[in-house]
Amino acid sequence: MFFMGISRETLRVALDRELNIEGFNDYCPNGLQVEGSPTISVVVSGVTACQALLDKAVSLNADAVLVHHGYFWQGEDARVVGMKARRLKTLLDSGINLFAYHLPLDCHRSLGNNAGLGRALGLSDWQPLNAVDLSFPVFYGGLEAPNSLQSVAQGLERELGRGVTVVGSPQASVQSVAWCTGGGQRYIDAAADAGVDLYVTGEISEQTVHVARERGISFIAAGHHATERFGARALGEWVAEHFGVEHHFVDIDSPA
Repeated sequence: MFFMGISRETLRVALDRELNIEGFNDYCPNGLQVEGSPTISVVVSGVTACQALLDKAVSLNADAVLVHHGYFWQGEDARVVGMKARRLKTLLDSGINLFAYHLPLDCHRSLGNNAGLGRALGLSDWQPLNAVDLSFPVFYGGLEAPNSLQSVAQGLERELGRGVTVVGSPQASVQSVAWCTGGGQRYIDAAADAGVDLYVTGEISEQTVHVARERGISFIAAGHHATERFGARALGEWVAEHFGVEHHFVDIDSPA
């Protein structure tokens, strides 16, 4: 199949607009992080712009890499040395553009990580938990009928292809659910304040167990990487559909 190329600027403008990057105060720059080829015909998407993903992109002759976790995070060492130097050299030597979208990709109502996790939970409708601040990355929704915590956890394990960590009675009734993909365990109080039965995120901290028990809310930690595979893939598929480019989603496995 022959794929038409698009300009880097066309893709940048389209992605920035679709994900509304101006509406977010994030921990990293969203959008084009590393400039490469001015024309893009092959896009590789993945969760994190690690060396393994970049090497795969090179082997696929990619012109652009589209990720959730890019570079240049607040507080990181600004020097271009070691691992960072190798990653940037791979991109620059190969002329690969790096596009990264963090919170905007969590919060997109249909393409985002949270939307993907909502579907994995068996939900068909969801809303932002904070209707005023739409950059607040917690969603909520309800199951069609009450289910046990054990059943919800088992269904999520099937969808994600990995085990999950559960806090709460296996037979606890669950109908209302709040969730935030990735490292969203700090939002458990907001979920408890909203009165939902279950809060789901990627990671778990030691204190999260006690918060869940003492506030009477069930909790599931389903893996940072596993809960954030949805967005980059969906966004890559959106790019392929709208611009006629070749797209490959590459899942570099992580147990985290």
